Amino acid sequence: MLGLKLATDPRWVNIVEKNIEEILTDHAWCEQKAVSNSISLVISYPEYTELVDEMLAIAKEELAHFEMVHQKIKQRGLVLGKERRDEYVNDLYQFMRKGYKREIALVDRLLFSALIEARSCERFKILSEQIRDEDLKQFYRELMISEATHYTTFLSFARKYSGKQDVDKRWQEWLDYEAEIISKYGKKETMHG
Repeated sequence: MLGLKLATDPRWVNIVEKNIEEILTDHAWCEQKAVSNSISLVISYPEYTELVDEMLAIAKEELAHFEMVHQKIKQRGLVLGKERRDEYVNDLYQFMRKGYKREIALVDRLLFSALIEARSCERFKILSEQIRDEDLKQFYRELMISEATHYTTFLSFARKYSGKQDVDKRWQEWLDYEAEIISKYGKKETMHG
């Protein structure tokens, strides 16, 4: 369903389980960045009313996820750590077309967002199936469903606002690029690391 060309090595869960504090902190900040991304799309493309409405809804949902992760952190007697740099997202960002017409930039921005949601969904699925912590297993199952919805939303808007662009071709280019870079990740106890 997600179209990802290279699956995460399931042994990534073993790395995560060694440092739950780190994965939860990193996850919380990923949710915050998702909020910022949605708001940024609203600011950059206010003329697309349907997009604005949906991005506001996603921003609210992602903020609720941030709060949920923060609650998990507090329940475990931990403290939210400092924001982490997401190298995976920064690598993906390098592939985005910049300096093009607004419509081209919008489609790439939406595909970039869809891809991050797809990979997050895949990672949540692995956690929901393989992590030994039953509380986190259920938690990530619920979040996986939400991420899948966000993925399809971003992809749908890319198609809707594509104009004459071949969105499916560009999506395949994104998937190919992501397969190249993801091979160096999956070795850290971070959501995309």
